[in-house]
Amino acid sequence: MSTQTSIEWTEQTWNPAVGCSKISPGCAHCYAEIMARRLQAMRVKGYENGFKLTLLPYRLEEPLHRAKPTVYFVNSMSDMFHEDIPDDYIRQVFDIIRQAPQHTFQVLTKRAPRMTEFFKNYEPPRNAWLGVTVEDKKHGLPRLDWLRQVPAAIRFVSVEPLLEDLGRINLKGIHWVIVGGESGPKARPMRLDWVLNVKHQCGEQNAAFFFKQWGGWGADGQKRPKKQNGRLLEGRTWDAVPDGHSYYSPAIETV
Repeated sequence: MSTQTSIEWTEQTWNPAVGCSKISPGCAHCYAEIMARRLQAMRVKGYENGFKLTLLPYRLEEPLHRAKPTVYFVNSMSDMFHEDIPDDYIRQVFDIIRQAPQHTFQVLTKRAPRMTEFFKNYEPPRNAWLGVTVEDKKHGLPRLDWLRQVPAAIRFVSVEPLLEDLGRINLKGIHWVIVGGESGPKARPMRLDWVLNVKHQCGEQNAAFFFKQWGGWGADGQKRPKKQNGRLLEGRTWDAVPDGHSYYSPAIETV
């Protein structure tokens, strides 16, 4: 089911698979897991198994029925490169993406090695933006080296939830960086200096910077509802997005 979303950096979600499993600290308070349990309780079609990984092939062709150019976040309720999703099914998803050039599809994964391996034998469609999540130094930053090896039109990074100061970041070959804090009752804090460190390096290395939200902790270090904390940084919003149609970016060798 394709649905409109409140996620600030996209327009609609498209979930040809739902459900996932935790692999790193960024997964600890997964919003998708909470939402899946809620949808299961409401008996929404597709969530009969709650957050257990489930393929939904009847949803595959949904974007083909929409003529209006739309930005889709693919598998917002799962991970397209989860180890239990067959390569053949992933190919079906990207074949649909290729058949819908009027749309832009954003695919985000924490399983960067598998994504890189998949695209060694399959050329990404030009309208597929491919990204990884980075939440900390140990688990997140190594994913950037894997991402650089993917010959995508746009390579992007979701630094959400940002759990620590990332130090120096190599953004070579990365076109877009999204930063956000964690929300929900168990949200872990994100500090202002951590965010500014990422923002400044985006400026230095020519990566578009998008600040999504503070989440459950404000810039002042106080915990309060997400809406009250908002998404202002240094007194303004930061909504830069790369031009996904102006260039093609080959794989970048890791250094």
